[in-house]
Amino acid sequence: MMNEQRTWVANAIAKIQADFQRSADTHLIKVNLPQLAGIDIYLKDESTHPTGSLKHRLARSLFLYALCNGKIQQGTTIIESSSGSTAISEAYFARLLGLKFIAVMAKSTSQEKIEQIKMYGGECFLVDSTEMIYAESEKLAKELNGYYMDQFTHAERATDWRGNNNIADSIFQQMQLEPHPIPKHIVMSAGTGGTSATIGRYLRYHQLDTSLTVVDPENSVFLDYFKSADSSLTSCLGSKIEGIGRPRVEPSFIASVVDEMIRVPDAASVAVTLWLEKVLGRKVGASTGTNMYGVLKLAQEMQSKGQTGSIVTLLCDKGDRYLDSYFNPEWVENNIGDVSPYLAHLDNFLQNGSSLDF
Repeated sequence: MMNEQRTWVANAIAKIQADFQRSADTHLIKVNLPQLAGIDIYLKDESTHPTGSLKHRLARSLFLYALCNGKIQQGTTIIESSSGSTAISEAYFARLLGLKFIAVMAKSTSQEKIEQIKMYGGECFLVDSTEMIYAESEKLAKELNGYYMDQFTHAERATDWRGNNNIADSIFQQMQLEPHPIPKHIVMSAGTGGTSATIGRYLRYHQLDTSLTVVDPENSVFLDYFKSADSSLTSCLGSKIEGIGRPRVEPSFIASVVDEMIRVPDAASVAVTLWLEKVLGRKVGASTGTNMYGVLKLAQEMQSKGQTGSIVTLLCDKGDRYLDSYFNPEWVENNIGDVSPYLAHLDNFLQNGSSLDF
């Protein structure tokens, strides 16, 4: 017979599973770009999750992982280091289970994200810089006798990468009736590295002829680590593209399952983000702009070689969270710089089908 805590854990898992059962899968959007004839581009729209981002999948997996490992009990306070989206999703699941949640994040995090965390009943503990979030999270967890969720360590192991409706499995299920059902490339940016690890492992497990390309913003050490294998690398600056890029090599970033990496200038990420609103008719977050930059680079390479096929990437979250930053021209000018050369190039491509050599 289960004791009281085991009963609570069983009920908590049942609540999360019921929440999952109520949720539909996310859409796979085909992007209309006739300028790239023979190359089909798809966006997996993760913004349609209940908490509005890709991180909803991660948060659900992290809670189940912690519950099944006996780390979360009735009354446990959950602490997480997060730039926003993961914290929003974890606050949602903490509220579902009746648990207190505290997000440790940099003061530079968008106000929209902070308000969403609070809307789900979470608290925000703001620190001066991204580099401080790890130690402060550990400290808070110790002081409050809580549990530090630690997405950066556990993301790659909390999800079943072999299948079981993970994001890679969902992509290939949805691609089955497309002209090129096995993508030439899947493009992904890395925050924790958990999603790229899931996709890369899935591709190998199912022996799929698809290349995984990870795109990395400025001030992130992932690409340098990919080239050097030096796990001690750090950066004194944080990424300006919220949710992706890290100043240290996170344990969940598995470079050995990545086939290629591309450095993306911040100005290019933001320009593609703004340009995508014209293509899709709605705003997306800047990490999606980073992803799409990589897609366009790869599509151009394929086109120059006379290749056809498909490329899939992720629409990570909605642009409504960034109205005061990436969609604010004054903020962009002060924090990112001049994005107009990239925008002019993209607009020329859209209107005239000119080369995308940027």
